[in-house]
Amino acid sequence: MLKTPAITLKSRKWGEADRIVTFYTVRFGKLRGVARGARRMKSRFGSALEPFVHCDLNLFEKHNDPLYRITQADIRETFPRLREDLAAMSGAARMVNLVAAVTAEGDPAPRIFQTLLGGLRWLQDGGDPALTALLFQLKLLGQTGFRPQTDHCAACGATFPDLRRDGVARFLPASGGLVCATCASRHSDRCLSLSPGSLAFIQQALRMTASVANRLKATGRVRAELEAAVESYVTIVAGKRLPPVDFLAAERREPAYGVGTFS
Repeated sequence: MLKTPAITLKSRKWGEADRIVTFYTVRFGKLRGVARGARRMKSRFGSALEPFVHCDLNLFEKHNDPLYRITQADIRETFPRLREDLAAMSGAARMVNLVAAVTAEGDPAPRIFQTLLGGLRWLQDGGDPALTALLFQLKLLGQTGFRPQTDHCAACGATFPDLRRDGVARFLPASGGLVCATCASRHSDRCLSLSPGSLAFIQQALRMTASVANRLKATGRVRAELEAAVESYVTIVAGKRLPPVDFLAAERREPAYGVGTFS
């Protein structure tokens, strides 16, 4: 029998009354478990297995079985805003989808757990969903070994004074960071431009701890450039395109994606 704090990432139906649930946990990293009878009207699990819920899990591990058996789940936090506000729900979904996509089962990383929990709390407290998700993605990429390279050319490794050409840095998602003018010229169709404000935002976000990174703000051109760069890079890292953060773009005001505000 095992016990660990966990955050529910996703669940799916299994059999007539059960669910297979994916969690990210403090002690065991990402894991999947079977919740017997979870879909019955009087299930003892209640809403503890819903996405985004922070809970305490009791698990039973069986030898040579990749699925744990979930015996109990006690709720700590439910984050109701993430079910009542579609934009907040979308931002939270991007967070848990990215964690599910880039972490391996059975590889614990308490920092990732705390970063995810902090991101959900920011959303619950009324933070800008798209910007919160953007900051979360940058922090998670750094914590999982995919930190965007901004100190030297990500393609050839060269250090150089001409990182910016005409005041613009070139970001190549396939290489995982900024590239020099020579490398950019070889992949001009796949490079994305980053203004000085966008580059400063990324560097600040990567340096700051997750607990204070939400002080960063981004508007206008900077936000648009960051969204494009992070979306393209996450697609490369995850190996697939994740559902968009802002599926309500048509209903929101004009996109506004700088410490202070970058613009």
